[in-house]
Formats: sequence, structure tokens, C-alpha cells
Amino acid sequence: MVEGSMTQGAGQDPVERTATLRDFRVPPYARVPVQGHAGEPPVPPADPTLHLGTRPAAYPEPVAFPEPPARPAPAYTEPPAHPEPAYAEAPARPEPAAYPEAPARPEAAGYPEPQTPAAHTGTAHPLAAAPVAANPVAATAHPGSGGFPDDFPDGYTPTERDLPVIQRGDTLQVPVAPAAAPAPAPTGDGPGPLYVVGDVHGYLDELVAALRAQGLVDENGGWAAGNARLWFLGDFTDRGPDGIGVIDLVMRLSAEAAAAGGYCKALMGNHELLLIGAKRFGDTPVNSGAGTATFQAAWLLNGGQKHDMDRLQDVHLQWMSRLDAVVREDDHLLLHSDTTAYLDYGGTIEDVNDTVHEILTRNDADEVWDLFRKFTKRFAFRDDGGPQAVQELLGTYGGSRVVHGHSPIPYLLGQVGTEDGEEDSRPVVDGPHVYADGLAIAMDGGVTMAGKLLVVQLPLGD
Repeated sequence: MVEGSMTQGAGQDPVERTATLRDFRVPPYARVPVQGHAGEPPVPPADPTLHLGTRPAAYPEPVAFPEPPARPAPAYTEPPAHPEPAYAEAPARPEPAAYPEAPARPEAAGYPEPQTPAAHTGTAHPLAAAPVAANPVAATAHPGSGGFPDDFPDGYTPTERDLPVIQRGDTLQVPVAPAAAPAPAPTGDGPGPLYVVGDVHGYLDELVAALRAQGLVDENGGWAAGNARLWFLGDFTDRGPDGIGVIDLVMRLSAEAAAAGGYCKALMGNHELLLIGAKRFGDTPVNSGAGTATFQAAWLLNGGQKHDMDRLQDVHLQWMSRLDAVVREDDHLLLHSDTTAYLDYGGTIEDVNDTVHEILTRNDADEVWDLFRKFTKRFAFRDDGGPQAVQELLGTYGGSRVVHGHSPIPYLLGQVGTEDGEEDSRPVVDGPHVYADGLAIAMDGGVTMAGKLLVVQLPLGD
């Protein structure tokens, strides 16, 4: 990671803070593609996991059309519940008009109406200051790289949901001003204490609060942890109010930590790949394995925030493109996704990271899409085969435990709540989830569903 500094944020338009929705409904601006197209595609209900951009036949892809005459907005009807829909190649793109009902999985019946995002005050977060300058930097399917039910066809690309929908209204924001903990004690000339951060997804205030609670930053958001080591497990943007602010903060802390004798580093998550793809390739069709798909459509369907795209700069893209996919710290194997798909990209940590960087450097849309698709897979360490899948990764890359983000702990625990809006049914996340016979630690506390943004010290005291 390259350290340095530059000033950013002056003169920006106010950033809108998006209401946190438990079912991650698509924001209103998703009706207008961000690449300047005049078409107005329909907005099907969204869900809490990644859609990969393929629209069912009922939802044609957006395409540029002359400005249409004023007409009533198409009505959306409650989709009927029935088993997993079959995906077909998307038809030619007609003029959007009235769209028939979309199929839905049984648990997803009865979508709440989309809500308008609430305003987020201010222009740029004061703690997410200057980004640092950075320089820019195919594999066969592995039998253990799944994470989806066995009856899905080989090469299946999930284009709807692979997690149930939490349908309990808007979430509550967590407190963001706890008392700061004492800074971690220096450990002499050797490496300092090791901390990891789960998925942030644009929740900058919650991130700063969690870092303060561990004594890693001071009251002004500056590095306060001396020679401590801090690793982010990826997924900085999308769904939350200030993804670019999160990236700016992490880039600044990396420079400040290095100057203090420690470091702050980050892994590449699937949402980093999604944002890179949306910026580079827009609505260019890609071979998704389940019909026509585009990065832009996938980004919008999975919580892409327009103000993040508007503020995205080359320095952010260069920084994200250089992130590693896998690292080993002490006796912990750190990665973003709970999948064995990493094995498809190399037999050593160095090989995996080099391959990922080479794919992004070649800038081939289909190749980047396949990388994104594989890093989106989840749940490989859950259930009966989980310990064996973790052992396969550890046996290849080393370490005694895998530490990952990506799959929210409430889903790993089956805490998907009820549909009656009761407060006592909200997800309860007290800390990391240790599972797979103690071999895996899940760090995504589900901040996007009123869970908790986790920042913890390793090794765990369990």
C-alpha cells in the first residue's frame, strides 16, 4: 500500500445519507442509469445479498432511448411466491412500459414499498480527509468453490437472492460517539497487536466509533495505535451513506500508521470488484453464465450509491485495484469471502494476489466479471462440509484459522427475523462468530441490517 496525502473534499455537493433498509431495497435513483443513459428501467425489489446483474425476462436491460413522453410510472404488483425462478437469456430491450409480475422465492413475498433516502448533512466527513496517491497495478472452477445448494447447475451465477430477505422496516443507527479506549500498548521493536475490521459498506460514522472504542484512532480520527497492525477485510462501499469517505479514511490511516511504526492495510472484497467494474465497463454486456448481465446493473441492484460514483476518482480506483485478496498474519489466514474459490487462482498466497492484479490490469470485462462472480460465493464453511473446506484453504495457504467477512453473521446463525416488525426480533451480534469446528471466524457483523460493525483484536480470547 502506498502512503502519502492529498487534499480532497472541498466544494463537493452534500452527501445524502441513505436510510438503512433491512431488505436493501433499491434506491430511487437506480431508475436512472449512472452512465448518462436516458432509459428508465424498472426497479424490481432488492434483497440483502448480491444480485449479479442479470434481469429476468420481466425486466429487460436498460438501453439508451430518446426522451420518452410523460407517462404514468409503471405499477409494481406484489410478486407471487413460488419456487426458484428459472433464468433465461434476457430478450431484446424494448421501450420500458408496464412490466408483468416478477417471480420471487417463497420467503420474499410481500415487499415493502421503497423509501426515499434521508438527507445526510455535510459535504465530506471531517475524518475521511485526504486520500493518498497510488500507482496502478483464468482459472478453472474448483470443486470446493461453491457455497450454494448442490442442485444449482455447474457455473451457476446467482442473479436473484441467495439469502432470505429481512422484512422488518428501517433499521436504527447505532451510537457513533463512544468513549475512546486507551491506545494499544506498544510491543517494543516487534510487530504490534493485530486487529481486523469486518464489512463497512459505507457506514463511516459507525466505523470511526468502532475504531475509537478500540483505541485505534483519537477523538479527531487520527491514528493513535502506534505500531499496531490493522487489516480491513474488504467491502468499503455500497448500501451505506459514504463509501468514498470510508476509502479516504482507510487510505489516510495507512499513511499515518506507517509513520507511527504500525500499518493499516486492506483486502479486496467483492464490492470493490463491483465498483471497479461499474466504473470501467458500465453497461457493457458480460458473459454471466445466466443470461445477459452488466456491471452497472449489478452495482445498482446491490446497493450502489450515486454519490459514491460521482466522487470516485482515479486514485480510489488505483488503490482498490492494488489490494491483495489473501494474506496471512501471525497464524490467521485473512480473506474477504467465505469460499474456496481462491484456490482457483493459485496454490500460494503470492500466486493468488498476482493473478487477481493481472486480471484487473488486463481490463477484460468478462474476466473481471468471473473474478467478481467467484468472490461473491458464500457459505462454503458452513454446515457439515465446512471444516473440510476450511482445512483445504489452510492446508494450501497456511495458518490455523480463517478470518473472513462477506456473509453477515445473522445469516450464518439463522437470525433472519420475522416479518411483523417486532423490535425483539432484530439481529443480535455481540462479536465475531467462531464456527466450522473453531477453524473459521466470521467478521461481518451486519451493520447494514442494524447489526454491529466489528473491530476486534486477534487472537480471540476463546
